[in-house]
Amino acid sequence: MEIVADLHLHSKFSRAVSPSMNLQTMSTFALQKGIHLLSAADFTHPVWFKEIQTLLEETTQGIYALKSQIPNSKLQINDNNQHPKFLLSTEIASIYKQGDKVRRIHDLVFAPSIAIAEKISQELVRRKCNLSADGRPIVGLSAKNLLELILTIDERCMLIPCHVWTPHFGVYGSASGFDSLEEAFGEYAKYIYAIETGLSSDPGMNWCIKELEHRSIVSFSDAHSAPKMAREATVFRIRNQELRIKDDKKFTYQDIMEAIKRDKAGLLEIAYTIEFYPEEGKYHYSGHRNCKVSLSPEEVQKNGNICPVCHRKITEGVLTRVQQIAQTLNVEKKDGIFNERKVKWYTNPTHHHPPYVKLVPLLEIVAESLHSTVNSQKSQTVFAKLCADLGGELEVLLRTPITEIVKIGGEKVGEGVAKVREGNIVIAPGFDGEYGKVKIWRENESVASNKSQLSLDI
Repeated sequence: MEIVADLHLHSKFSRAVSPSMNLQTMSTFALQKGIHLLSAADFTHPVWFKEIQTLLEETTQGIYALKSQIPNSKLQINDNNQHPKFLLSTEIASIYKQGDKVRRIHDLVFAPSIAIAEKISQELVRRKCNLSADGRPIVGLSAKNLLELILTIDERCMLIPCHVWTPHFGVYGSASGFDSLEEAFGEYAKYIYAIETGLSSDPGMNWCIKELEHRSIVSFSDAHSAPKMAREATVFRIRNQELRIKDDKKFTYQDIMEAIKRDKAGLLEIAYTIEFYPEEGKYHYSGHRNCKVSLSPEEVQKNGNICPVCHRKITEGVLTRVQQIAQTLNVEKKDGIFNERKVKWYTNPTHHHPPYVKLVPLLEIVAESLHSTVNSQKSQTVFAKLCADLGGELEVLLRTPITEIVKIGGEKVGEGVAKVREGNIVIAPGFDGEYGKVKIWRENESVASNKSQLSLDI
């Protein structure tokens, strides 16, 4: 009864994106991974928008499917074999000056229909925005004016600030952001119903921010290639238990938006989010990549924000920035609760937010287990078979008994999944644009150490 949603993707028309990122490829990988709802992405790009118009057809209000995949009979939202659906969203980069600072803020914009998406693009063109240069266009409108524009076109539109802590492009970013949503959006801040965590932060870090207490904290992949889809995702479910049992309720764009708005009268609610380990993100720690200097918040507080090698200013990381705004050093939530599959879940002590789980992509687990790379044929073959036989990547990572994983992938892969579920891994935090380095096994750690655990049906 869950709807796994990844609503921040990019098309082949965005900078630094795989040329294979088209709607068909997205749909194929979504089936492999277990994603039910995707962003159609980049709807402001005129050529890509024509592909959207040509290839997609509305199945319910604001929800689309590839025309070639629409069956004669109605699909149920809990049908594991259903083809994924699409929702219209796009990322827009606003670069403008406010106060004494140049601001570079990236926002996700959601539209309730193809017709409204087209109106948004037309209004941006009327304001001299170049939409053809990049699938993620750069506009001179402020974040506030962009929000005002889309709400004027249709009040059902929504804007979510994305990867909010990224130093150079997040609304809270250390290099060009703000200290609050009200500072960024003024009187329109009340229409900001959610923020996107980004890869370098998790919900637990955002729980420390007072103004987010009653806003949704969502996570999406920001994928530039299909294999990266669902590395972060938001999972929705039907709110009413009777409807969950009934099994025949279809969802709409409005249902998704009401869940994000935390409308208690809505059909859906956010059940949980799936997170990257934030240490693996490119900006978790502060540092200076060229000098190979990585600094924890404690080290920055003690020694300042100047690189000890070149004596230039470092790039302040997400963890440091969160602590600055939260005004506390206690931002990492290390306590978790294990479920029956020994998956570690993190819960909000105030119950204002749903739980979340931190995962490592299955392909990375397989590659390290086989002493190979994610691009090797050996890793790809084992990954594909696990997904095909066991119901998709997220099913393998979260719910499949380890004994079943061992039968297909081997003992080492089973152990790797078990270690990720427990959070028993090692990560060198990312900094200044460099991804963190994940190791499932510590040096000299052997499979034998966990053999007793693997004998259990966990």
